[in-house]
Amino acid sequence: MQNTKLLQAQGQTESIQMLSVQPDTKPKGCAGCNRKIKDRYLLKALDKYWHEDCLKCACCDCRLGEVGSTLYTKANLILCRRDYLRLFGVTGNCAACSKLIPAFEMVMRAKDNVYHLDCFACQLCNQRFCVGDKFFLKNNMILCQTDYEEGLMKEGYAPQVR
Repeated sequence: MQNTKLLQAQGQTESIQMLSVQPDTKPKGCAGCNRKIKDRYLLKALDKYWHEDCLKCACCDCRLGEVGSTLYTKANLILCRRDYLRLFGVTGNCAACSKLIPAFEMVMRAKDNVYHLDCFACQLCNQRFCVGDKFFLKNNMILCQTDYEEGLMKEGYAPQVR
């Protein structure tokens, strides 16, 4: 009994199957609209059958059969991944600006630190990093190569160049 409560609290992930309707079978009832499914294809999810148009996200109304093979359920809602994360996802704070990072937002990571994409820049000169740029994490600060090497020089030892 406790496992069931835990799953309900965390939400569940369910798969979506697209099935071809066999002409010689009795039409199935749609869990969304309660009408018979006479289309060429139907969706099976949550142990029920659905018209492709009826299996939608409760928030954004996107057709779940089109956005992937997974849906999310929590609090009696059927949701797409984005809305599930927006409503129930675990969020954190940006290591640079300390502001909240929404669970669905793209981030940059350096060791245990997480950053908004816009905040992932040298924390001394604000230079944004491009793909392939070196960056350094020193005293929990992101530094460009120039500022890192200048800091090493001030501390009395030069970096090794290879």
